[in-house]
Amino acid sequence: MSRHIRQNGFVEIIIGCMMSGKTSELIRRVETGDIAGLDCQIYKPVVDDRYSSDNVVGHDGTEWVAKPVDSPTAIRREGDLEAADIIAIDEVQFFDPEPLVDVTTELVGNDITVILAGLDLDFRGEPFTATMQLTAHAEYVDKLHAVCSVCGNPATRSQRLIDGEPAPYDSERVLVSGAEHYEPRCRTHHQVPTSGSGHGTS
Repeated sequence: MSRHIRQNGFVEIIIGCMMSGKTSELIRRVETGDIAGLDCQIYKPVVDDRYSSDNVVGHDGTEWVAKPVDSPTAIRREGDLEAADIIAIDEVQFFDPEPLVDVTTELVGNDITVILAGLDLDFRGEPFTATMQLTAHAEYVDKLHAVCSVCGNPATRSQRLIDGEPAPYDSERVLVSGAEHYEPRCRTHHQVPTSGSGHGTS
């Protein structure tokens, strides 16, 4: 029998680079809530179909059933908000910042805990606006680290590779992919060739 416990809502956000375990941590927190008898719902961007179109899947293979949505506002239409205790949203960097912040604020105002996970920096080492704004609004922020593929130090950046070489700055900002195009790097070994953009390397 569900113990459906109501409490004041708050925002938790899990940030970090590729392969830092963000999705696996989000799933772990949802699983904990589920064990406690709470109603937990997970949403993901419809564009993120790397491992599954219907589940959120961590790089370590952990997964949980999720609802793909094309916009944060779809959570209002497709979610059972009256029942929800926890709403988790993965890969938040793929959503438009303004509606995502608005929906998150609305959910928390309805005493729903919102758990978010996403990249804080793009492949250039520049902040994603959605993640940055949500971090500013959150009660709890956890930054996870991967292991640098070059030196083994803590990695905070996502190195995009094209044919095994660092992608230039003027490459398309968003590329939905996994280990075939990205690897974790520390600040020292993260490289972004300028390719005539006028910007320096990270």
